[in-house]
Amino acid sequence: MKLILYAALATSFLLGSSSREGSLPIGSPIPKPDVPVKDVSGSALTLGQVRKSGGLLVMFSCNTCPYVIMNQSRTKDVCAYAADRKIGVILLNSNAGDREGGNSFAAMQSYAKAQNYRMYYAMDDNGVLADAFGARRTPECFLFDKDGKLVYHGAIDDSPGDAGSVRRRHLQSAIDEMIAGKEVTVKETRSVGCSITKG
Repeated sequence: MKLILYAALATSFLLGSSSREGSLPIGSPIPKPDVPVKDVSGSALTLGQVRKSGGLLVMFSCNTCPYVIMNQSRTKDVCAYAADRKIGVILLNSNAGDREGGNSFAAMQSYAKAQNYRMYYAMDDNGVLADAFGARRTPECFLFDKDGKLVYHGAIDDSPGDAGSVRRRHLQSAIDEMIAGKEVTVKETRSVGCSITKG
């Protein structure tokens, strides 16, 4: 287990972590809400359609990144937490550089089924939405409030490499504050993960 963790941490040093430079500013509206993306069900949908009365959670993800895999149970938990609070949830796979390999549409379908996903998991063709959001890594989260304004951007929690060392659940805390009508205390955090690959 330690060997896997060290390998994943080494991967993070090679691939880096997202900086706030060039990313969607806090307070921004949902980018490209009417651009259709293809869900693993085969249906086309838009961010505007996914959005619910409580807001919208967009998470950039994939099938192959060690950090996505290590955070899988946390991803499912926080997505269910958001959905229970009438927040629309979608995971986007923008890895256009690996469409013939581990991030093909068929691989996405298999992965979603194996993980028993209860949220949308869709292909972001040519990274159109990733570019609009300024997303750089997987996993990387963007939380929008009921008015469609960005209130949080960053990581799921403060220990992506080790679930046992989590001290603060950034995304869940942002959801709680947002739903309570409060200003989000921590609006931006650093997302550690794998680079989104371009075609």
